[in-house]
Amino acid sequence: MKASHLFTYTAVSFAVAFLFFPVLIKLLSKWKVFDSPGRHKIHEHFTPSMGGLPIIVGVTFSLLIALPVSELSRFKFFFISLALMFITGLRDDVLTLSPRQKMISQFLPIIILVVFGSSVLHSFYGTFPAFYFNEYVSWGITIFTILILTNAYNLIDGLDGLAGTVGLISLVLFGSWFFIIGSYALSFISFSFAGAILAFLIFNWQPSRIFMGDTGALTIGFLLSYLGIQFMNQNYALPETDPARFQASISTAVCVLIIPVFDTLRVIILRLRRFKSPFHADKNHLHHQFLKLGFSHSKSVLIIGVIHLSFVALAWVLRNQKDTLILPIVIVLCLVINQVLEIAKKKYVSNGGKSSIT
Repeated sequence: MKASHLFTYTAVSFAVAFLFFPVLIKLLSKWKVFDSPGRHKIHEHFTPSMGGLPIIVGVTFSLLIALPVSELSRFKFFFISLALMFITGLRDDVLTLSPRQKMISQFLPIIILVVFGSSVLHSFYGTFPAFYFNEYVSWGITIFTILILTNAYNLIDGLDGLAGTVGLISLVLFGSWFFIIGSYALSFISFSFAGAILAFLIFNWQPSRIFMGDTGALTIGFLLSYLGIQFMNQNYALPETDPARFQASISTAVCVLIIPVFDTLRVIILRLRRFKSPFHADKNHLHHQFLKLGFSHSKSVLIIGVIHLSFVALAWVLRNQKDTLILPIVIVLCLVINQVLEIAKKKYVSNGGKSSIT
């Protein structure tokens, strides 16, 4: 399989989504279907949402061309569960579900993927040697992991360009690795979504003309969860001598998904420390902290993108080391970043809202 084929199908996804976005924006504006400002939201204007719809349309066109019927059939439970997650997001964008209703609705696609699609976490991937989960433990851990990662990605969708940038970086990294090891179907899926998300970013970059909405955020978060699990399983199964193999399967996946993982764990800990529900909406997310330092949306996204790539570079540099070394380093770096942000905020406030770094 040639890399030119990958580029072609990515371009198809990009082109279809790019052409559909202006149509959807005009229709939603005409019908006055907007994401309203207020409460914990940053935006100040009524802006169309449901940006996930053109993304899915672009990806569908691309994959119907790229994948033979046998491959589409092999991944049928993944596509079914992905479609159900998309419908869950669309339902929330249209009807505005409560956090509890939204989470309950996610269990059906996740269970289909885990139980029927056999996409499960089998062990600690060498962190604890000779330790494997039984079937029901595997199901429980995997369902919990997908639920957390899906919603973690959804939670970072609060800044123009942020969710798209993070998703694009993760998908390109996963897609490239799957292509290198010969897992072409997963590579095509990754790059098809990457192409459509790149088109989305053109319309979502500050000032945004459309938001991703739950139609996009839940779907892409679900996809990244699935790809993360596939990466860990396939990476761990590679021979020790394979140049594409990372010794730390878990840590590498965490580094590729670091922004939603770090951000969600951070806000949950902050909320619990203040005796609030983990589901309580606030402005303590990572992107909020950069805005409080006076950065624009674009600069905040670029800085977070650099942080994201830095963790990936760390995983690459330490690719021959095990999780027992890399995971503590990742945790320490996250704590350092959090502390630096807290110090910078205090200094910014003491200087009367002026900073030489903006």
